[in-house]
Amino acid sequence: MAKDLAFTCSACGAATSKWSGKCEACGAWNTIHEDTGLAAGPKKTSIGGRRGKTLKLTDLATQEAAPPRTLAGVDELDRVLGGGLVKASALLVGGDPGIGKSTLMLQAAARFARNGLKVIYVSGEESNAQVQMRALRLGLEKSPVMLASDTNLRDILTTLEAEKADLTIIDSIQTMWADHVDSAPGSVSQVRTCAHELTTFAKTHDMSVIMVGHVTKEGAIAGPRVVEHMVDTVLYFEGERGHQFRILRSVKNRFGPADEIGVFEMTGKGLAEVRNPSALFLSERGEPAPGSVVFAGIEGTRPVLCEIQALVAPSPHSQPRRSVVGWDGGRLAMIMAVLESRCGVPFTGLDVYLNVAGGLRISEPAADLAVAAALVSAREDAALPKEAVIFGEISLSGALRPVIQTENRLKEAQKLGFTSAIMPRAPKGTGAAGLELREMQDLASFVEQVFGARQG
Repeated sequence: MAKDLAFTCSACGAATSKWSGKCEACGAWNTIHEDTGLAAGPKKTSIGGRRGKTLKLTDLATQEAAPPRTLAGVDELDRVLGGGLVKASALLVGGDPGIGKSTLMLQAAARFARNGLKVIYVSGEESNAQVQMRALRLGLEKSPVMLASDTNLRDILTTLEAEKADLTIIDSIQTMWADHVDSAPGSVSQVRTCAHELTTFAKTHDMSVIMVGHVTKEGAIAGPRVVEHMVDTVLYFEGERGHQFRILRSVKNRFGPADEIGVFEMTGKGLAEVRNPSALFLSERGEPAPGSVVFAGIEGTRPVLCEIQALVAPSPHSQPRRSVVGWDGGRLAMIMAVLESRCGVPFTGLDVYLNVAGGLRISEPAADLAVAAALVSAREDAALPKEAVIFGEISLSGALRPVIQTENRLKEAQKLGFTSAIMPRAPKGTGAAGLELREMQDLASFVEQVFGARQG
């Protein structure tokens, strides 16, 4: 089959299916040229030759106004959002079942509604009566939040267009159903399509949308990964069911810092913000015990102190167990290998358990030295000083590397009553008044100075 040819007039842009010497539209001569189109290939698999409209371009020097924000009035939530909710933004909130996502979203909806936003809460998992029962339990029954219970995306978008809402909360994205997609709700194609339609609608109608997403057993949001790429902000709601602490972590934010955390406490009246997380994470810490270390970490833009606990015991199994809660298991194996090869501290035939108290999850490498200290302390049954904090990164050679925001870590430790810090060598002038600094060059010297001598 011959290729379909198209011709365009360079003077007026008129299109024709055949060449001629004179343009019938503008009357110009010798202006008809063959049009190659935008793309070649089959029509079903390529964009084809048809052109669209020309975009308006700007340069880097053009000053654009900052997007308007609305504060929730909850410091921890506003901190994670980067300074409030940005207009016409799309957010994705994920978390384990029963962790409190719906409670958090309902409280956030009530807060934003009280601050002047027109808020619509759409639940695909509960009826309006069930949502009202939760609002009554939380004391939010008088908040000006409008409710809807439906899963049909077409009906939801039609309603949102008519109501002209400022903020819409979708609970959850896995229950939404687009009638033009031939698959069941919760499938990859449905989740991808619904998320794309909601995000596009939010951008074109100056409406913010928050989508609640369930997570898999591995902790990632269920559905295609592209959903996280579509939205502006991705938040994870973390916490252990046995603890009352809940952590809202920002893993992606186009309008603020990533890796910022907000700490909440689950109470009978819902989630209450925690203004001093360090004091809360250390509140259950008792007298000094072997394997207990206080780590001075940085979460986002603020320092947070937490307790790292380790237990080393003889293993009754041929393959010793390695159990980790709140930290990377691969990094634990690396620290143990460095301790054995560089410091002569073996863990052969020993079960190793590591836990970050309070349900906090640590990802920064600055916790390496604190973990190593907890492991050696547990193995040697020697408690570390109660008033000391430890932080530092360990290299494979056993050297200790300085970490970022050392001064902020030290100030937070001093504020909570700690008197000394064990850390790598820091630049001159780093420190806090009244805080004793014990600077270590490498891991071997740390083991020698803190625990007496190298272990053979």
